[in-house]
Amino acid sequence: MHTTLTPLAALAALLLAPLAALHAADSSKPNIVILYADDLGYGDVRCYNPERGKISTPHIDKLAAQGMRFTDGHSSSGVCSPSRYTLLTGRYHWRTRLQAGIVPLWGEPLIAPDRVTIATLAKQHGYRTTCIGKWHLGWDWPIPDERAVVFKEKPKGAGTATEAHRAVWREVFTQPIGGGPTTRGFDYYFGTDVPNHPPFCFIENNRTVGIPSDFLDAELLKNNQASIQGPALKDWSLEPILPALGDRAVKFIADSAPKEEPFLLYLPFTSPHTPLSVNYEWKGKSGLNLFADFVMETDAVVGRVLDALEKSGVAETTMVIFTADNGCAPYIGVGDLEKRGHYPSGPLRGYKADAWEGGHRVPFIVRWPGKVKPGSTCDQLVQQADLIATFATVFETQLQDNVGEDSVSLLPLLKGDDRPVRETAVNCSISGVPSVRQGKWKYIAAPGSGGWGKGGDQSHPVQLYNLANDIAETKNLAAAMPEKVAEMKALLERLITDGRSTPGVKQPNDLTVKRHPVPVADKTKSNASN
Repeated sequence: MHTTLTPLAALAALLLAPLAALHAADSSKPNIVILYADDLGYGDVRCYNPERGKISTPHIDKLAAQGMRFTDGHSSSGVCSPSRYTLLTGRYHWRTRLQAGIVPLWGEPLIAPDRVTIATLAKQHGYRTTCIGKWHLGWDWPIPDERAVVFKEKPKGAGTATEAHRAVWREVFTQPIGGGPTTRGFDYYFGTDVPNHPPFCFIENNRTVGIPSDFLDAELLKNNQASIQGPALKDWSLEPILPALGDRAVKFIADSAPKEEPFLLYLPFTSPHTPLSVNYEWKGKSGLNLFADFVMETDAVVGRVLDALEKSGVAETTMVIFTADNGCAPYIGVGDLEKRGHYPSGPLRGYKADAWEGGHRVPFIVRWPGKVKPGSTCDQLVQQADLIATFATVFETQLQDNVGEDSVSLLPLLKGDDRPVRETAVNCSISGVPSVRQGKWKYIAAPGSGGWGKGGDQSHPVQLYNLANDIAETKNLAAAMPEKVAEMKALLERLITDGRSTPGVKQPNDLTVKRHPVPVADKTKSNASN
């Protein structure tokens, strides 16, 4: 049946056609929300640890039920800053100066100014980009050299700010701070940088919200609260931080939903990392300990963000990724939790800081309505480095050779293919000890965890595990399989010298990468200098 349009209707159709085409084009680019928990163990989420997990996480569990749950997903490190670098850039952190530890207090930016991040890439494709939460990747703090000692003073316990302190703090914190998120691809930033480190205030874009004028109350440096003394706003408290981040995220979604351009929201939570600043209504909710309460409060903020997507009408056109920067920290009362039947690492060995699986195998969930099958599970090896290549595939663009050198697209897996997208991966401990994956095999270039974990067979310098039948890393096969150890060691060397782990032109590392295991001569020299 043919319908003849009136001239007026034809004109209206002609005028509306470009608008319809615009919206059709926009719909091909999903909004992207990355929810990044801090110090959340593989077993701290109920759907990952149904038998030995005692913490209720209904909102994260619901997200998994609506999307895909990866069981072999990893951060690049057992600690914070290096994992964040790799997630944002798609490049292993150990190719930079940060080959051990974290970005130090008042540290310089780790991400090079010309380095493409997921935010840079998204902006190139018309996205509005926002970061709300913990940055911990360094800034160009405008601290005067001649008064740096006064500025950085860390009194033990209670400290009284002098006029000299206040003068240099005032000088620094009234200036814009360079090198932060808004110089690395994000249109907007709001957060506390590192909530347990100074400055104890919020930062918006490149300025502090208020001028710190006192040392933090010494009472807030006890019992897994703040960890380093320093400049703070008068009467600064820790409990409002997480709710404030949730408020900003919800507002950003509500403001962005009606706009034509898609958005990318990177929400790196400050929790459940210390400070364990649990708000009153959540204290005691878990029946376990304060950390478990904080996991529940974090889950509730996840729920607020997901609810905001629904209320704003964009849930069906938004890709949501939930993961964590590393495993659970052992110092938050892990022993007590395990006595009560909750195992933060689930079936895995080790915790935060370790090269063992509990240090870096983390919850990794993707919900993308219409693209990812609800309630699906994927057992293939994936890395947080893979986000930038995945987004590039979604944007139908190619990454240049010097972008995302260690990133592979997860799109085939998200669409239901169950073949490996990556055969290798490198994950490091806090001291820089690398663990190398090749399919089911895992090689650790040290006798122990390389972190805070105790144990390890000190009679052999390295470790080799078959994770297909030994996910708990109980049987070191290195002595029995020297040829496989040699193969894995050669693989690691190639990944280092190529400057990338994906196909493409070789790239330079930022500086010489430290080799492991550390030669005996190097160890002796290091000990002599300590």
